[in-house]
Amino acid sequence: MRGDTYHAVTPIAPHGDCWLTPSIQKSHERSEVFGLSASTRPDYDVLPAADLALKLEQNRILCAHATPVMETLHEQIVNTQSMIVLTDAEGLILHSIGDDDFLRRAEKVALRPGANWAEDRQGTNAIGVALAERSPTVVHGQQHYLAANRFLTCSSVPILDPYGDLIGVLDVTGDHRSYHQHTMALAKMSVQMIENHLFANTFRETLQIAFHGRPEFLGTLMEGIAAFTCDGRFLSANRSAQFQLGLPLAGLRAHTLSSLFGLTSAQLMDRLRMHRDRHLSLNLSNGAVVCAHVQFRRTTLADEPAAPRAQAEAIPQRRDQSAASATPLSRLGYLDTGDPQVAAVIAKVRKVIGKNIPILITGETGTGKELLAQAIHNDSPRRAAPFVAVNCASIPETLIESELFGYEEGAFTGARRKGAVGKLLQADGGTLFLDEIGDMPYPLQVRLLRVLQERLVNPLGSAKSIPVDVAIICATHRDLRAMIAENRFREDLYYRLNGLVVKLPPLRERTDLSAVIQKMLHCASAENADGQPLSVADDVMRLFERCAWPGNFRQLGNLLRTAAVMVDADGEIRREHLPDDFFDDLRAVGPSSPRPVDAPPLASGRLHDVAASVIANAVAQHGGNVSAAARTLGISRNTIYRKLPAQHANNSEDAA
Repeated sequence: MRGDTYHAVTPIAPHGDCWLTPSIQKSHERSEVFGLSASTRPDYDVLPAADLALKLEQNRILCAHATPVMETLHEQIVNTQSMIVLTDAEGLILHSIGDDDFLRRAEKVALRPGANWAEDRQGTNAIGVALAERSPTVVHGQQHYLAANRFLTCSSVPILDPYGDLIGVLDVTGDHRSYHQHTMALAKMSVQMIENHLFANTFRETLQIAFHGRPEFLGTLMEGIAAFTCDGRFLSANRSAQFQLGLPLAGLRAHTLSSLFGLTSAQLMDRLRMHRDRHLSLNLSNGAVVCAHVQFRRTTLADEPAAPRAQAEAIPQRRDQSAASATPLSRLGYLDTGDPQVAAVIAKVRKVIGKNIPILITGETGTGKELLAQAIHNDSPRRAAPFVAVNCASIPETLIESELFGYEEGAFTGARRKGAVGKLLQADGGTLFLDEIGDMPYPLQVRLLRVLQERLVNPLGSAKSIPVDVAIICATHRDLRAMIAENRFREDLYYRLNGLVVKLPPLRERTDLSAVIQKMLHCASAENADGQPLSVADDVMRLFERCAWPGNFRQLGNLLRTAAVMVDADGEIRREHLPDDFFDDLRAVGPSSPRPVDAPPLASGRLHDVAASVIANAVAQHGGNVSAAARTLGISRNTIYRKLPAQHANNSEDAA
């Protein structure tokens, strides 16, 4: 399992009185490439207090969960001439505790908050190697590349967030003469505690299954924990769960509750009603039987975390709920419904969250830009503060300045008494989402740029400047570079806003249409008074796959909501439930083309070909038995029928 196996000591080359393992040898080679030599003076530069404070704020959640664990670990190794260090994903030390006498020695080699221990700064060391190889690492004495660090022995373990991304390192460093073999085991256990705490905090309002093959390990660090949406879609799993299920996190994302545990969420609910202690015996897909403890938290509709990840419109809050207290429905994990383009966007976004880097989201109208912005906010350290959205295209040009910056009483004719707080100040401490930023009036772009540079807001009619702290996310369907060339958008503002630019694909280019529709139907069913389950007839699904969806998710969402009202008692959406303009769109596309003939080549076309090839091989290996192939691949029979060429699918069905 990734990141959970200590490098076996395989002597391959002598180095002084110490042997180098393969990973240490590679690290020495990287150190040489960085231009370091054994006699190099280590980089002792430490971040100024203000910069370190910003880094601590950006890593606030990691520190909050790691600090108590570090203190517990310190109690176990006290008086061993050692210290415990927490770093971020770049090797910067955020926090350290340890024995006073050793801390004084450690200060001399900058083992203190604000110092960076990445390989390019300090050469081979356990923190740097753990970051580079994403694996637990011990660097002992003279295995360190720099001679100045060879009085140390360091045991480092990477810390992964619930999505499998590297977010930091926990390190135990001490005098090489007092090294104990059990130190790495303690460090690993501590990291497992941190990761489990992060996991529980991230997936609080979900279906969680804690399980192990031995009942006595439930409630311990050894238990596996898997999180699902309330309708059974996989969200994440901790390291122990990955090990027991026999798949890495990336492989598990293609599965569901049903494919992993052999029962649907409805069936699980039925079993929970019969077992009040919530301890169940479950069968894993690999044949193992485990004892499980299930938490199924779905107290109100507003707590439902299974809203459609690619389009989901927020379920209206009850009138007595404030925006601050409402449970966020949109998280980045919920947006990942299987499309590789969207997955790539999410992966990029996760790397910059909380790092004071502005994000610019591009894409056609209706592709879910605001939903992505809301998800970024809800997964950021600012999640408890406001998320304020402003559509620059929908506010009259004469009012957008007052909407953004606010105004004092009497600032202009028609102004409210006592003035008004602008959107920028409303978002203070949180996130300001500027949708359709390309439609912002040119003169107003100058004021926005000044605010972003100075972090000060001047309401209209006021002489005072008010400090403001906001994260900025912008979105547009326009070509801002072309607008810059036409002097319709400021170049300096563009480069202030585009720290990270990501593009959401249109619906016609996505490979996860079926999954998205199922999620949207689940939401529509929940909104109905009778909660009637909804489905789509096979021939209608084929029509959906042919449609170019010029209105993207807005068009699809409106169509499904209308059809949901018109369905019969069986809840199945058929052709007669679809609006006439949908068929007009189909006729515009043509009888067989899945998109307009003048549309650009699909970026995911090769992915379709690869998927079809994999499915065809699986069907052939099972002698044409589609059901057996579906079980092997962990997908539905309908998916196989859709992905395979018609002739192949018909032959397979005949063979089955």
